[in-house]
Parts: sequence; C-alpha cells; structure tokens
Amino acid sequence: MALRPPEVRVWWNEPIARGELAWIAIAFLWGLFMFGMMIYWHLEGKQNLSTEVYRIDPDLYAQRAEEVTEKYKIGEEGDTGVPIVAPPPGGDVYMIARLWEWWPVIQLEKGQSYRLHISSLDWQHGFSLQPVNINLQVHPGLEHIITITPLEAGVYTVVCNEYCGAGHHTMTGRIRVVEPGQGG
Repeated sequence: MALRPPEVRVWWNEPIARGELAWIAIAFLWGLFMFGMMIYWHLEGKQNLSTEVYRIDPDLYAQRAEEVTEKYKIGEEGDTGVPIVAPPPGGDVYMIARLWEWWPVIQLEKGQSYRLHISSLDWQHGFSLQPVNINLQVHPGLEHIITITPLEAGVYTVVCNEYCGAGHHTMTGRIRVVEPGQGG
C-alpha cells in the first residue's frame, strides 16, 4: 500500500523544497570558502614545508652523507661515537635514516639557513622534528631537501614516527642549534 503513486516517489521528479535549497546553497558556499582558505593558508600560513624531492640510489646518498660528515665533523656525541656535524651557514648537511638511528647529530647556527638533505637507506621511516612539528615520510631512494633557518637555540629531537620494527622506539636523533660564534 503506497501513500503516493509510483511516478511521484522517484526523488528526482520531486520539487526541491526551499529549506533544502537553502542548505544546498550554504554547503556550496562553505565549500568555496574552504577551498579559498586552503589556497590562502598554503601561501600565507607559513606552516607548509617546501621541499625538493629527488630520486637517488641509497648507496650514492650514503656516500654523499659520509663525505659531508667527514668534511664538517667537529666531534662525537658522548660515548655513542655518533659524529657531530657543523656545516657552514648556507651549506648542505645530510641526515641518514636507517634501522634504528638518525645519523649524524647536526649542529646549526641560530638565524642561518641550511639545506638539510634527508633519506632512508633501508625502510620507510618518519622524520618528525620536535617540538617544531616538521613531519616527513622518508623512503629509500628518495632524497628530501629542506631549507631550514633555526630561530631559537636549543636541542631539537628527531623522532621516527613511522613504525619500522623492533627498535623503532629507540630511533631518535638530534639537531643542535647554537648561538652564532658558539661552534663546536
């Protein structure tokens, strides 16, 4: 037993009520507003990371990272033997992700710009710089290059935020930022 005849029950044959038209218009305008905000926030939000990404052989990346590390090494961290690298302002510095470490420790000067190269040699890892909240997915065979200018001195922790196996919880690294003239 139908309340209406079948030809009227097909929804696209029904007239649209004024209330529905109002909600459709509101949803459409809200969608346009949010689309405009995405564009605005990308250009003016100053939170979107501008990176360059290139394909690279992991062995070649490791070779470049080791060369730069050897060239700018200023010491070793504690009893771990992990090198501390201090590139010149405006220079390139490399960081390697591999099971279960970020290598080497990087030392930068406050207010200076650097090109930070990041890649993985084995698995997918996550690069999360805390407390700044810079996050990247780091894959073997892809090299991310980020231009960074640290604005505050201190020690920043690099955490792997992509589960990479049994030692994942120990995969941390450091980026030290020092006042100008306070090198190694």
